Amino acid sequence: MKLLALDSSGLVASAAVLEDDTLLGEYTINHKKTHSQTLLPMLDAVVQMLELDLQTIDAIAVAAGPGSFTGLRIGAATAKGLGLALRKPLIAVPTVDALAYNIGVTDRLICPLMDARRSQVYTGIYCYTDGMLDVIQPQEAVSVADLAQTLNELGQEVILLGDGVPVYQEQLEQMLQISYSFAPAHLNRQRAAAVGALAERYYREGKCQPAEEMAPEYLRKSQAEREREEREKQKTEDRESSGEQKENV
Repeated sequence: MKLLALDSSGLVASAAVLEDDTLLGEYTINHKKTHSQTLLPMLDAVVQMLELDLQTIDAIAVAAGPGSFTGLRIGAATAKGLGLALRKPLIAVPTVDALAYNIGVTDRLICPLMDARRSQVYTGIYCYTDGMLDVIQPQEAVSVADLAQTLNELGQEVILLGDGVPVYQEQLEQMLQISYSFAPAHLNRQRAAAVGALAERYYREGKCQPAEEMAPEYLRKSQAEREREEREKQKTEDRESSGEQKENV
């Protein structure tokens, strides 16, 4: 089995190729460039270095969200375009699950944190059972305070990772009452290799879909959508207030 994997869900852009539980190649960049500039050239570089015929891959795995709205759209569009052109199925991998999968088998809890802004993180809580990654708390958008409370209630040592860690590290250190540690640099950000490795498991379980059916999972409305709703709400309130004033006159 050979998989192409993509992750552009956050600040990191990453492309990888895996075959039968072996990572053949990976290109990962964490730099201030838009994924529309980086993802396809990175993918092309990996393909060229591996002398890979894309027709030989079995499926395309992509980090499906949550994450950056723009990044997710770019990743989804790239994966769907390739899937349609190559007539290959897609495997949509939850972003936070894949981030947790960076950490190998451990007896500690694993808690990825992606900065969702507005004092929230995209997060989930995971553990290993009989060598398999299990989901304790599915990926969601929550406040850092609520996450800390949940971890304290679970009462187990936890490994923290993700781009939300440096943003909220000071708050976490103040609120966490359990033992915790931070993942090292080579494991603490999104990697297409982890997306692909988890996708291999999904592929064996039959969790594939046609390219045209794949859609990102945002978990939360975009800032533009929230601002539009707030403007419409304000307009409604202004109209109602104006109507009340006319009736009183």
